[in-house]
Amino acid sequence: MANDVAIKVDNVSKTFKLPYEKNTSIKSAIVNFYKLDKGSEKQEALKDISFEVKAGEFFGIVGRNGSGKSTLLKLLAGIYSPNKGDIKINGKLTPFIELGVGFNPELTGRENVFLNGALLGFSRKEMETMYEGIVDFAEIRRFMDQKLKNYSSGMQVRLAFSIAIRAQTDILLIDEVLAVGDAAFQQKCFDYFDQIKNSDTTVVFVSHDMDAVKRFCDKAVLINNGKLQFIGKPEEAADLYIAENEEQIISNLVEDNSRSTLKQKSKQSADFSIEILNKGGLKTSSFNYGEKMLIKLRWSINLNPRPLNVGIALSHEGRIVFGSNTGQKGLKSGTNTITEEVILNLGSGKYTMIAALFDTDSLSEAYVYEPHGPEFYIRKSPGVQNWEGLTKLENKWDYEK
Repeated sequence: MANDVAIKVDNVSKTFKLPYEKNTSIKSAIVNFYKLDKGSEKQEALKDISFEVKAGEFFGIVGRNGSGKSTLLKLLAGIYSPNKGDIKINGKLTPFIELGVGFNPELTGRENVFLNGALLGFSRKEMETMYEGIVDFAEIRRFMDQKLKNYSSGMQVRLAFSIAIRAQTDILLIDEVLAVGDAAFQQKCFDYFDQIKNSDTTVVFVSHDMDAVKRFCDKAVLINNGKLQFIGKPEEAADLYIAENEEQIISNLVEDNSRSTLKQKSKQSADFSIEILNKGGLKTSSFNYGEKMLIKLRWSINLNPRPLNVGIALSHEGRIVFGSNTGQKGLKSGTNTITEEVILNLGSGKYTMIAALFDTDSLSEAYVYEPHGPEFYIRKSPGVQNWEGLTKLENKWDYEK
């Protein structure tokens, strides 16, 4: 292996044997032991994976849950052995891949620092020198003499990561376990990543945070159903990952919207329905940025002679991002259909439709209120990536000469 290659994965496959019958008691274990054919199935976690990681490279691994990312990381760490293929590591490797590995819950935080340090190859004297820095980084000084079993998962992550980054290592493996930490600690970890990007340390980084992958990684692979789907620029790997997730989200929305029935909070007996259509008038659950959406509302309510006002709103993660109503047009009660056209200058993500039927003269109370209408998804649009937030306002830059 060339000196500039830190990790070489050559045609690696990993298969697990899953038994059909589980032993839930001593009796079942004895009975199943004497069965000639207990029955099992093979799970191909990884299939013919090959790639190289250059020394000093920040290398990303992305993929949906169950795609094989964690299995691959455990193969790199030597926790698993491949069924086929070969893995070569050039340098000292430190894994940070699973919460609780190397920790004893019955020992204190202080005792676990020295235990974990020993597992990483440090002497007690070396750990005594590093102890204060580890505690300062973890920010859990007042808990260090408590037993680890009383720590939250976030506190354990702080301590484990603080120890791992003290290791004088050539290669650092980091799994999505960082997501357990709070936002402030994640930022602290990201600041550390900025530091080591300019060092000779090789980092293999597994994450569902595509912004972090784009920010730190020099190269990335996308794993899909145990196969290597893509290797190359982190931006492209991240976009492919997002596209995969969008397809699943949209598929789920189509299924949910087809099953859902509106449960209105109503003061009056009313038939009320909401449909989301594309510009061609077809039902859909996904749109692109800037696309036209038609919102069709139908109702039948007898409130003569009171005039009615219809309002709609779009919600993203519980926050209203857009709202409109028919104002003082004075729609008649009875049976009505009304359609609103909306241009979707919105960021990617899932949105929920909210609708209500008001008395025009009193907008404080609704005759019909539907807080959980149909949902739709805005796809990530490659042509409009250079902006942040949920909506894109009309703007222009004026440069002084």
